[in-house]
Amino acid sequence: MFRFSFLFAFIFLSATSSFSQNVSGDSFLRQVVSGHFRVKPFQELRSTHNGEFYTQMLDSGKLVVKFSYKTGRPVDTLFNIKRVINCPIKHIEGYELDSAEVKMLVYLNAKKTYRRAFSADYYVYDIKRRNMKPVSEGGPQEAATFSPNGRMVVFARNNNLYVNKLDYGTEIAMTTDGEDNKIINGMPDWLYEEEFDCTKLFAWSPDSKLVAFVKLDLSNVQSYSYIRYKGSNPEFTNAAEYPEVVTFKYAKAGTSIPQASVQVYDTYYKTIKKMNLGSDQDVYYPKLLWGNKVEELTIPKFDRDQTKLEVFYANPRSTVSKLLLTDKSQTYVDYRNLDYLHFLPDGHHFTFVSEKDGYRHVYLYNINGVLIQQLTKGKFDITDFYGYDEVKRASYFQAAGTSSTGRDIYVTDAKGVMKRLTNGRGTHAATFSNNFDYFIDQCSSWNTPDIFVLYNHQGMVIRTLESNARLKKEFDALNMPQKESFTCNAADGTPLQGWIVKPANAGKNAKLPVLLVQYSGPDSQEAADKWKIDWEYYLAANGYAVVCVDGRGTAARGEAFRKCTYEQLGNMEAQDQVAVANYLGTLPYVDKSRIGIWGWSYGGFMTLMCMTKSTVFKAGVAVAPVTDWHFYDAAYTERYMKTPQENEAGYTKNSPLNNAANLQGRLLIVCGLADDNVHPQNTFEFVEKLVQADKQFEMQTYTNRNHSIYGGNTRFHLYKRMTDFLKKNL
Repeated sequence: MFRFSFLFAFIFLSATSSFSQNVSGDSFLRQVVSGHFRVKPFQELRSTHNGEFYTQMLDSGKLVVKFSYKTGRPVDTLFNIKRVINCPIKHIEGYELDSAEVKMLVYLNAKKTYRRAFSADYYVYDIKRRNMKPVSEGGPQEAATFSPNGRMVVFARNNNLYVNKLDYGTEIAMTTDGEDNKIINGMPDWLYEEEFDCTKLFAWSPDSKLVAFVKLDLSNVQSYSYIRYKGSNPEFTNAAEYPEVVTFKYAKAGTSIPQASVQVYDTYYKTIKKMNLGSDQDVYYPKLLWGNKVEELTIPKFDRDQTKLEVFYANPRSTVSKLLLTDKSQTYVDYRNLDYLHFLPDGHHFTFVSEKDGYRHVYLYNINGVLIQQLTKGKFDITDFYGYDEVKRASYFQAAGTSSTGRDIYVTDAKGVMKRLTNGRGTHAATFSNNFDYFIDQCSSWNTPDIFVLYNHQGMVIRTLESNARLKKEFDALNMPQKESFTCNAADGTPLQGWIVKPANAGKNAKLPVLLVQYSGPDSQEAADKWKIDWEYYLAANGYAVVCVDGRGTAARGEAFRKCTYEQLGNMEAQDQVAVANYLGTLPYVDKSRIGIWGWSYGGFMTLMCMTKSTVFKAGVAVAPVTDWHFYDAAYTERYMKTPQENEAGYTKNSPLNNAANLQGRLLIVCGLADDNVHPQNTFEFVEKLVQADKQFEMQTYTNRNHSIYGGNTRFHLYKRMTDFLKKNL
């Protein structure tokens, strides 16, 4: 899934000098793209098991300190690099506590595989004894995970799984058949990582005796290759004279996908058994989890087009499985709903999220899959579920309850009475303590940077943890234009929400050029009411009005609104952006002959769709765009479009590649030559169509850059390039 929040989702402004002198020049743009103006970071807090304390990594990874929620005072230091006996490292990059909170897994030297999963050097740290031992001497490890009893660690390396029995210091290979681009045990391939947000595909049994894992067979998946040059940032010295070819398995729409099976390893008998989940092969197993019993190995299973989700119990001893529940859709079942499949400590219930009543809501089931209660109700979507408190019989969640552009934190009691715990302004996100007695609210809005506040479960403020008051004061001192709410109608008359930012000195008689900023992908949201400083302020300082509107298919307005683009990606979304542009052209301060559009990834695809389907845009910038859905990966594309074999008309109609000859306006198209996500093939095939249609365009490529196009001076070069293009053509 190729979501991209434009530029940096968390780049913030804190300069103190005047708006007119700084924000219109290259120096300001360079500061923005380099991340120079960032909100003061607030280190992640992790609740202890009892919910009364939290831990926090401090001092650049040299300390892990335990604090009281109630007082905010430190009560213990769990890790101090200076006190570790014969410490082999100088800092850590992350940590996990075991279930008894007496040992820690710490790591450093993390290196991402693609965008989520990573390998690193892991160590086990004994808090009481203050000693540290490497998890393995055989090379970096992936996804190292304590057993529930804290006596073992499972990790992946080179496509195989290993277990370290800490009591004996022995390392055992659980699997031995792993092979690059062929067999992967317990870890995701490119497809699973990108499209199901996977960082590992294994899980310990509650008795610490078994490890369930997904085995992926990529033998029939076709390969994709790109060329890597020596470059400079990053530099690949092995490619100095002869460029390197990088090859990996990438299942495109309609082609063979990884063949997955679920297996269980017994740590005592050192045996592996394959679970019996049916004979169908074109399926996905994006998550494994256990209930409270060994017999409750829980396996969610998607069919290939993701219209049906089945959740099975598998008995790891007999390998027999039984169906627990099924969730179906005429369009697709959202895989992210699996994030909220949780077994309750009582051993008799679990929570599950579904859109079966037309909105995303939470349901309570008993352990046999019988529906007990719908926990949240209403004509709104929950956008995060924090958990169910068995004692209070209360559900805590985030929802777009008052506006699709905002988010608030809510609680629903046993009688279904809903209470808002936050103030109804901007976007709120919560981190709850394990006992739900406290939560930290991270709140921001279009014109107010993030504030971190600690609340109790009744929504009463305990204390402010970080106000970012200095940042707010400095931002206000710049006299920048404020983002303002903007509404208009979609092509079919549906009201749409967004924002607009205009030049500070725009007078009543101004005729401004306008740039539409959009992403537009399924269930996305770019116009959310939250603090996000991007180059819209730089553009406004240079005389442009910038508008962002989320069209049909985007988030937080119910299933019908979100899924109306099914089988026709790009069609309605393009109609809506064109409708926004046409409406802008009627406003007295807009020069209707100077309206542009830009986007990255899906937004780049939308730029091309709009410019090949209408004449309203004078100029557009498409960064890393899909140009034909046949080129993109199977799991994402088929979720929204079905396979090409089932929906060739939808693929053909909504292909900028097929409509390149109809391009209107000036175009700048950009791609990274090492983009493993939206392949450069998309851009190359499209521009060849433009050439043969005698359509002039501008093109920019970036050596060795992936989908995010960054490194060294790259980001500034990209944004300067786009700025110069707009100044010349819009």
